Amino acid sequence: QVQLVESGGGLVQPGGSLKLSCVASGSAFRLYLMAWYRQAPGKQRELVATEAGGNSANYADSVKGRFTISRDNAKNTSYLQMNSLKPEDTAVYYCHSQWGSRTAWGQGTQVTVSS
Repeated sequence: QVQLVESGGGLVQPGGSLKLSCVASGSAFRLYLMAWYRQAPGKQRELVATEAGGNSANYADSVKGRFTISRDNAKNTSYLQMNSLKPEDTAVYYCHSQWGSRTAWGQGTQVTVSS
């Protein structure tokens, strides 16, 4: 059972930056497809970014050019660098892993963008 633990959320002003981290358990992290989702109050959970190692990142149109997903296999960690944050980016952010039929979710970390 893969376990994921997110951190790095918080309160930031519009235009600011945050970097979220997601530490995964297991010895096969380099094989995991990693993704970040977010869920705003009253809205469905939406996909923000995915990557499977190398240069295979994909982003939602709403975050392209502002967010960057990356990983450090030596640290079993996925990152989501968020720049030029907007109030509409306010949500709980979740990381997700997939390896074959095995999937896992993190507990979520709150990101609030407000002045």
